[in-house]
Amino acid sequence: MSTPSGTGPTADVSVRIAWADDADAIAGVQVQAWRQQYGDLLPPEALPEDAAPVAEAWRTSMTRPEDARNRVLVALERNRVVGFAVTAPAVDPDCDPVSDGELAELSVLPGELGKGHGSRLLQAVADTLVADRFTRAVTWTIVGDDARRGFLTSAGWGPDSAHRELDLDGSGSTLVKQVRLHTALS
Repeated sequence: MSTPSGTGPTADVSVRIAWADDADAIAGVQVQAWRQQYGDLLPPEALPEDAAPVAEAWRTSMTRPEDARNRVLVALERNRVVGFAVTAPAVDPDCDPVSDGELAELSVLPGELGKGHGSRLLQAVADTLVADRFTRAVTWTIVGDDARRGFLTSAGWGPDSAHRELDLDGSGSTLVKQVRLHTALS
C-alpha cells in the first residue's frame, strides 16, 4: 500500500469499550499514569504501587457495574492498552443524573502522551455520553493540574464555578482542591 507523498503510514490506533480481560492492562496504565500525573501533587502513599489489587477492582466494576451507563473505554495502539477513560451518570448534588454524565477518569501512559490517544478517548467519551442520552458532561480536575485543565479547555470544556476539597485519607492531612469543568453535548 502506498501513501501520499510527504506522509508516513498511519498508526494502528483505536478506542473501544473495555472488556473484563482488559483489567490488568487498565490497572497498569492507572498505576503508571497516576504516579506521573499526581506524583508532585499527592503524597506517595496516596498513590497505588501494586497493580494487582487495582486490576481486581477493575474486573469487579466492569463485570458488575452499579449502573448500565457506567462505561470504561480503552485507547489501543495495535492491541496494547495505552489509556482509558471512565464515564458514568454525574453524582454531584447539583447535577441531574438523567441529563448530566461524568468523565470520572481519563489516563494515558506517560510514554504515550502527545500521540493523540487522550484526544481520541475524549471524543469517544463524548460519543458514549451522547449515546447514553446525556446532554452535558462534567469532570473534576485538581486545582494545580494545569496540563489537564489546558487539555480539556482546548477541547471546549470550561469551569462551571463548582469546587470541592477531597480528604483522600480520611485524616484531614491529605486534602486535594478540585474545580469542576463542563461541556454541552450535542
